[in-house]
Amino acid sequence: MTAEELAKDYLTSGRFPDLPDGHFIGGRFTPASNRKMASFDPGRAEAFAEFSLGDDTEMDRAIGTAEKAARHWRQVKPAERCRLLNDVARILRENAGRLAVLEVIDSGKTLAEASGDVQSSARLFEYYAGAADKLDGRSVNLGPEYTAFTVREPVGVTGHIIPWNYPTSTFARGVAPALAAGCSVVAKPAETTPYTALVMAELLCEAGVPEGLVNVVTGLGTDVGAKLARDPRVKQLTFTGSVSTGIDVARMTAPNVTRLTLELGGKSPLIAFEDADPEKVADGTYWAIFSNSGQICSAGSRLILHRAIRDDVLAILTERALRLRPAHGLTSPEMGAINSARHLARIKAHVDAARVRGANILTGGDVTTDWQTGKGWFFQPTVIADLGPKDPAVQEEIFGPVLAVQTFETELEAIALANGTDFGLIASVYTKDVGRAMRIANAMDCGQVSVNDYWAGGLELPFGGNKKSGYGREKGWEGLDAYTKVKAITISNAG
Repeated sequence: MTAEELAKDYLTSGRFPDLPDGHFIGGRFTPASNRKMASFDPGRAEAFAEFSLGDDTEMDRAIGTAEKAARHWRQVKPAERCRLLNDVARILRENAGRLAVLEVIDSGKTLAEASGDVQSSARLFEYYAGAADKLDGRSVNLGPEYTAFTVREPVGVTGHIIPWNYPTSTFARGVAPALAAGCSVVAKPAETTPYTALVMAELLCEAGVPEGLVNVVTGLGTDVGAKLARDPRVKQLTFTGSVSTGIDVARMTAPNVTRLTLELGGKSPLIAFEDADPEKVADGTYWAIFSNSGQICSAGSRLILHRAIRDDVLAILTERALRLRPAHGLTSPEMGAINSARHLARIKAHVDAARVRGANILTGGDVTTDWQTGKGWFFQPTVIADLGPKDPAVQEEIFGPVLAVQTFETELEAIALANGTDFGLIASVYTKDVGRAMRIANAMDCGQVSVNDYWAGGLELPFGGNKKSGYGREKGWEGLDAYTKVKAITISNAG
C-alpha cells in the first residue's frame, strides 16, 4: 500500500496493519510480553496499540547477542559492509510509505515531515555505506629506523537511546555509522514512539544484515534504558534527549568509562541584521520554530532582530502564524501534534508563566485541538516578543512551537544575546554582508552555523553541540569517530 492508501485506511479504521510486538533480538521478534504499555496517536490523543515492556533479562539477552555478533561482523570485509548498507538504503526506500505513516501515528508530526525523515534515513545508510571501505589509518614518519602506522578498529557493542521527536532518522544516524565501522547495535526507542525502530531492525535483516547485529528492546528508560547505560559490555552509548536525563546517563556510564555521545537540548538563535530581507527572515523563522511543532533540539526558538526590521518581520510572521491551523499529520497540515499529553502540559506551563510575568504574547499561547476533529494534543503557534536576556522563555528549552523574540542594535550586542544561554547547538545569521556573516559564525559558541537559510546543511555535515547541548558529533565523517578506536603500530627496521 502507498502512504496515501495507508493514511486513508488508518484515518477510517484507527488501525495500522501488522504492527510488531515483542522485542527484536537475534534477527527475530520475541514473544509478546505480559507487561504492556499503550501507544498513543498524538493527533487523536487516543491509544492505537500496545507494545511490550522489556526488563533486565531481555536487555541482557540483547546485549549478549550483540556481543557475539560484533565478533563476527568486525571480520567481515569492508566492501561487504558497504554492499549490505546500500541494500538497507534500498529496502528502506521500498518501505518508505509504511515507515512514514507509522511515524506520523507514533510521533504526531506531519506526513511530509515523516516522509522526509525516512528518505534521510535511507540516505544515511547510503552515505555510511560509502565510508565503510574508507576507514583508513595513516602512515607516520618516524625516520628510517621505524615503520609506524595507525589503524581504526570497531569499538564493539554500541548502545543507542532513541528520542521521540525523530525516532526514524535518529535510529539511522547512529546505527548506520556503527555498522559501517564494524560494530553491533542495541537500541532502546522512546516509550512514546516504539514502532519504527522495531520495523527498521526487521528491514535491516531483510536486507541481509546478519542476525543479532541490530537488536531493539522496547520499554521504560528507568528499566531497559538504565540497564543499557550501565552494562560494561556496551563500549559506546549514543544518547539523544533532555539535559537532565543526559546527565543521569553520564553518571550511569561513568563507572565503566563507557564512551559517550550526548546530543541534548538547544535554544538556538536566528540573528537577523538590518540589511536582511524581512520576508526571508520571517519565512526562515516560521519553519525554524514551527517545523515538527517546535519539537526539535535544533529548532530556531530565539529570534534576535535588529530594531530597524523588528516591526516588519513580526508583522509578517504573526500574520502567517495566525493562519496556521494544526491538524492530524495524515491530513497534510503545515503543523502536526505535540507528542504526548505530558509534554503538552509542559509547554503550556512555560507559556502560562510568561503570561504571568507580563510577557508580550503576540499570537497563540494556549492549548488547542485539531480544527477538523476537535481531538488531539496541539499547541497554538506562539510568538512572545520583546524579552529580556534573562527571561525564562529565552533561557529554558520549551521544545514546542513557541518563539522568543529579542532585539538588538549593535553587532556585539547580537553576539552577546546569541551566546547568552547555557546551550550551544546551532545558530543562523541573516545578512547581506559576507564579512559580518563570517564574524558572527566565528563568534558563535555552537556546533553548527548557517547563513541566510536556517536549515542549510545536511547529513554530510557533523551535528552536535557545545555547553549543555552535549558533546560528540553525529552525521558526516565525524559521526564515525564514536564507533572506532585508533591503534598505533610501530615496527623496528633494525636488522
